[in-house]
Amino acid sequence: MLQGRSGVTTDGAYGGGKRTRSRDAQVSPEGQSDFEPIDRFLAGDMSAFDALVQKYQQDVYRLAYRITLSADDAKDLAQETFLQAYRALRGFHRRSSFYTWLYRIAVHLCFHHRKRSARVEPVAEVPEFPADSAQPLHDLLEAEQRQAVATAIAALPPQQRAALTLRVHQNLSYREIGATLQCSEGAARANVFHAIQKLRAQLAGFGEDG
Repeated sequence: MLQGRSGVTTDGAYGGGKRTRSRDAQVSPEGQSDFEPIDRFLAGDMSAFDALVQKYQQDVYRLAYRITLSADDAKDLAQETFLQAYRALRGFHRRSSFYTWLYRIAVHLCFHHRKRSARVEPVAEVPEFPADSAQPLHDLLEAEQRQAVATAIAALPPQQRAALTLRVHQNLSYREIGATLQCSEGAARANVFHAIQKLRAQLAGFGEDG
């Protein structure tokens, strides 16, 4: 049994079950393109994993950041994600795309980190209005809107925030979100729906006068 720095086990935790051709057929052509470097890695070419890191490191970092809202934590968690993926890759049996499997590791680590840290999440401050009014009012209003959205997203339950992030920013299908969060496709849809409803409720009336 292997463990990363976070203490989250990887032996079997991210396995995909028995590999079959029918399982492979469920993965999109884009997802299947990752199988070639995986095959090279499993055949002993350790450098093949570097190609996967280069392809997905920004996506994993952004996913971790949108869940933790901390650049430092997101960087550490992205590194831990690839470390655990490296250790567990022989247990990846292609029941889903590699990126869905990778995002599952990242989300699992982020949830574990949030429970362990149990701290108030930072949200960027709205810039003060400049004394010389050099900054256009439009820019300030946009900054306030971004702040309001960030605050509303920070208040979402972790599962809903992750589902919304995977849908909006990672462009995953509901089936892929379900596979990533280890829930049904219907539950993935419900999480995204409730997240959007909560954001609408919290942002209702934003920008309206008194």
